[in-house]
Amino acid sequence: MKTVTIIDVAKRAGVSKSTVSQYLNGRYEYMGADTRERIKQAVEELGYRPNTIARSLKKKKTKTIGVILANILYSFSTKVIRAIEDVCNREGYQVIICNADDNPSKEKWYIEMLLAKQVDGIIAIPTKSNIDLYRKLKERNYPLVFVDRYIDGLDISTMMLHNEKAAKMCVDELTDNGYERIAMLTMEPISITPRFERIQGYKKALEDKGLKATEDYIASAPLKEMQTRLKELMALKQPPQAIIAINDLSFMQLLTFVKENKLEVPGDLAIIGIDDISFADLFDPPLTTIAQPAFDIGREAAAALIQKINNRYVMDADIRRFEPRLIRRASSTKS
Repeated sequence: MKTVTIIDVAKRAGVSKSTVSQYLNGRYEYMGADTRERIKQAVEELGYRPNTIARSLKKKKTKTIGVILANILYSFSTKVIRAIEDVCNREGYQVIICNADDNPSKEKWYIEMLLAKQVDGIIAIPTKSNIDLYRKLKERNYPLVFVDRYIDGLDISTMMLHNEKAAKMCVDELTDNGYERIAMLTMEPISITPRFERIQGYKKALEDKGLKATEDYIASAPLKEMQTRLKELMALKQPPQAIIAINDLSFMQLLTFVKENKLEVPGDLAIIGIDDISFADLFDPPLTTIAQPAFDIGREAAAALIQKINNRYVMDADIRRFEPRLIRRASSTKS
């Protein structure tokens, strides 16, 4: 089958090659409606498809961005990528999604793969193990935006939740309902930005309420060991009256523990989860959660990256914090 070229389209529409090029690039300012319609019909009749590789070489842009997710299983990640894709689709960008599984080696491989594919920019939920690679990209003025996590010493625009405030909302909700022995369930490693900040917020909020933040009540474990860690937590001489799950995957582990041990919520144990899981209002009883505006975070990250790609000024070293929202349901109230 003969490849249809832009010259074929121009001949069929009765216009010049440059006019077709302007049409394909959306530059209609000096083009009459009749001319546009003829070109459109010629494109459809001939089945013309622009050579994106050739156009990329000419413009030195691929109209493609890469997104590196720390873990695609987080509900936050899926919402963020949906918002990024919406913005990029509207702006004519394709998106390559990479799931790093919180594995620095896999993250490094994806960064190098995306650069080899000459993507115009990268949005990343970074680990802390590829600082040198990100620093080299920053020194080249390569368009980069971080989401959910920042790296000290790297002046890169970052979009993230106000994590300490989210944890404070949890503590305030529980103490206002009469709970004093409040634990926090977190995945390891706890050095990851949102986990570290939420733990700090939890400690400060307890101190503000005149309560002691004991290390025994900060239950951290890898996901596969979390059930054992919860058993240890609840076996303490003074077990917690309430538990805050630091993210949606931890919350799922907590709900599994509650079910398997036939605990009544909130009678035996009050619970709150940071990240509003989709079935929170369908659970019995409905679950109190802290929602973060993941769609807003994703949209702002995509918009900032596209601005960088287009050489518009975007302040680096700017950590933009988004506000958490308490969704009060029955799992955090006194029965």
